[in-house]
Amino acid sequence: MLNKVMIIGNLGADPEMRYTANGSAVTEFRVASNRRYTTRDGEARDETEWFRVVTWNRLAEICSQYLSKGRQVYVEGRLRTRSWEGQDGVTRYTTEVIAEEVKFLGGQRDAAPFGREGAPAMAVGADAEGDLEPDDLPF
Repeated sequence: MLNKVMIIGNLGADPEMRYTANGSAVTEFRVASNRRYTTRDGEARDETEWFRVVTWNRLAEICSQYLSKGRQVYVEGRLRTRSWEGQDGVTRYTTEVIAEEVKFLGGQRDAAPFGREGAPAMAVGADAEGDLEPDDLPF
């Protein structure tokens, strides 16, 4: 079976990082992906789809440190839907992208990790050992 999703979009807010009870880092952020299309009447329309992205461990720490609202990213991962019961007794559902790779793309001057326009894209993901070394980062 295959469960793979690829998204390019912009962060709608700064990432939020926390640690689980067992000490694993987890960072969540929302990505807006825009689509432009033309109606049958020839009218141009824009459509925005929002995705909740979850990153874990070293990838979570890197995303929390270097991503910010407005930054453009490429996210590759898998979809996961989970449910929980709210305080009102109603079952709620959410679908998330569990990121396996995040590439920091060019974006707003304020959001670039190098502090300038057109900063080169940076791939971040798990290596063969399942983690990244800080010395491997290009900044």
